[in-house]
Amino acid sequence: MGRALLPKHVAAVVKAQKDPLKALEMFNSVKNEDGFKHTLFTYKCLVQKLGLHGEFEEMEKVLSEIRENVDNTLLEGVYVEAMRNYGRKGKVQEAVDVFERMDLYNCEPSIHSYNAIMNILVEYGYFNQAHKVYMRMRDNRVESDVYTYTIRIKSFCKTRRPHAALRLLRNMPYPNAVAYCTVVAGFYDSDHEAQARELFDEMLAQCLCPDVTTFNKLVHTLCKKGLVLESEKLLNKVLKRGVSPNLFTFNILIQGLCREGALARAVWLLYSVLREGLSPDVVTYNTVICGLCRNSRVVEAEEFLHKMVNDGFEPDGFTYNSIIDGYCKKGMVQDANRILKDAVFKGFKPDEYTYCSLINGLCQDGEPDHAMAVFKDGLGKGLRPSIIVYNTLIKGLCQQGLILPALQLMNEMAENGCHPNIWTYNLVINGLCKMSCVSDANHLIDDAIAKGCLPDIFTYNTLIDGYCRQLKLDSAIKIVNRMWSQGVTPDVITYNTLLNGLCKAAKSEEVTEIFKAMVEKGCTPNLITYNIISESLCKAKKVNEAVDLLGKMKNKGLKPDVVSLGTLITGFCKIGDVDGAYQLFRMMEKQYDVCHTTATYNIIISAFSEQLNMNMAVRLFSKMKKNGCDPDNYTYRVMIDGFCKMGNVTHGYNFLLENIEKGFIPSLTTFGRVLNCLCVEHKVHEAVGIIHLMVQKGIVPEIVNTIFEADKKVVAAPKIVVENLLKGGHITYHAYEILYDGVRDKKILKKRLPM
Repeated sequence: MGRALLPKHVAAVVKAQKDPLKALEMFNSVKNEDGFKHTLFTYKCLVQKLGLHGEFEEMEKVLSEIRENVDNTLLEGVYVEAMRNYGRKGKVQEAVDVFERMDLYNCEPSIHSYNAIMNILVEYGYFNQAHKVYMRMRDNRVESDVYTYTIRIKSFCKTRRPHAALRLLRNMPYPNAVAYCTVVAGFYDSDHEAQARELFDEMLAQCLCPDVTTFNKLVHTLCKKGLVLESEKLLNKVLKRGVSPNLFTFNILIQGLCREGALARAVWLLYSVLREGLSPDVVTYNTVICGLCRNSRVVEAEEFLHKMVNDGFEPDGFTYNSIIDGYCKKGMVQDANRILKDAVFKGFKPDEYTYCSLINGLCQDGEPDHAMAVFKDGLGKGLRPSIIVYNTLIKGLCQQGLILPALQLMNEMAENGCHPNIWTYNLVINGLCKMSCVSDANHLIDDAIAKGCLPDIFTYNTLIDGYCRQLKLDSAIKIVNRMWSQGVTPDVITYNTLLNGLCKAAKSEEVTEIFKAMVEKGCTPNLITYNIISESLCKAKKVNEAVDLLGKMKNKGLKPDVVSLGTLITGFCKIGDVDGAYQLFRMMEKQYDVCHTTATYNIIISAFSEQLNMNMAVRLFSKMKKNGCDPDNYTYRVMIDGFCKMGNVTHGYNFLLENIEKGFIPSLTTFGRVLNCLCVEHKVHEAVGIIHLMVQKGIVPEIVNTIFEADKKVVAAPKIVVENLLKGGHITYHAYEILYDGVRDKKILKKRLPM
């Protein structure tokens, strides 16, 4: 006689079976065994198995069967399991339905059922519904337990009410470490760090120490907030009380450090895992590899890939994709292909993320044809490209100005079971606008609407920018009006783009009208808006009104920046009020707390140079160097122009040489101005020296580079430069005659400037 089949045997097989449907098949087959009958225990095991694997339709059938074969008053544990299964998969309404049906099937919910459904509701953000369940529980005189308190505390913390959570903690009969850590996390999440630390210390003082699972949840909250250092401080406190971190603790901390870019510390922590007697897993290595790749340290990431393999771990798709993407973003596509080739050899199958990385990298490298070839290769290998892959390739083609291939690809999408979305259209519309094909872009919007893709704010803003760049401002205004009719509300970028276009076209009255309309429509101006208005007023020579605008900006809580003040300084200079410009220039740092830049120095130095007040210009030139604002080509140009206009050719000449020594290339106009002055004062040696310096620095017409014989080039190049300066109107005919003779004079050649 064989051994009798017992429920515990069936339950063990159900739990061990990985395939839920095979477990169900076995479960049903044993019903035919003589003398065997399923119990509440076997049913519960099957419900758990089916629910964990998302086989909810079969699970519901089993629940119906249980109700027919088992006393319904005993089924609460099964219902709680079903609710949790639905909750794990985010099926909140289905979990609620299970809870609501309990009364219907004569199973009265206890605190366990209430806690289960409240926890699911809180986890998915249904806080009001969770509170209603709690009130219903109280009405039914069901007593709260420690889990009820913890769930409600979690609800308060998730809604950023940590002080309410703290009051509830104080009312708990027997608070535990889980409840304390939940409130501590709530305070950290709401930026009340001091109170969080105080409460954590209070918990430890009461000899309540979290277990590693509870502590890890707290660490996870802190690391998401970027408080990794704070996490380590808390870790040191619990270490002293006997809590040993596990691998998950280290993985969370390493991930937090990588997010902050503290990669040296993250790598050190990875090695600390070994020192703690733990073994890093694939997640540990992947986290470090991903962090290194995101910070452009891909070569180091590849070293960790090899270490990972040497330690006996098999890299997964995330590992390979991280390194491939890292190399592609650095423009090292060949290295990315090398990694891919090795990965494929080891069994890795490239996915859409892999192809997106390669396509993007090739397009950024200026190889759109190669990117298209990679895409077609993927299709040939069974890739079913998603909208993300198509958009990546279309974006790359548009950035290279290949609009026709991009349009063709967009039209072919449907053949591969993929349809363009509004982002696809936006990419092509943006490409068309950059190529000044704004009318074509406008027609494409109509095509998008006809195919069910409604334009968004980005679509319209791109089109408005395109029209404004072409100064087709009436068309831009029509697009804004069209936005309202299409139910798309213009944002601050819309208005700033339009205002900037009107400002560039010197339409100051229209700028004022649009600005008023913007405010009336409820769109709040930002600093860029006010800077545009200020520029428009200055162009209209209404500088005092622009100055008044600074006060309005301050009242709106906006701090003027270097653009705001630079615009006003330029405005004062253009109306000839250099004293007013200089006064504002001096007030920048003291009154407005805005640091000077090379650009602001250039504005005021240029103004004094134009007034031939070179003493002031020289003082400012010296001051800008001391203040860490390096002069640029424009600074030298205005200084040279000022000195030459004053007839101080020596200073102009010296500034030109200094300009070249700094590595700048002066314009031909600047060279011409100094050469003319030198020739007037008969300083032929210096003038000829400049011509030879121009040849040495390669500041020559293109024809010079076609002379391959060195001897001929030495003789011909200076003559060609002089002739080119005359043709361009940069030197006078008098200077031309002196220079032409000078470059041929062997005596001058021997005495020319040292190279």
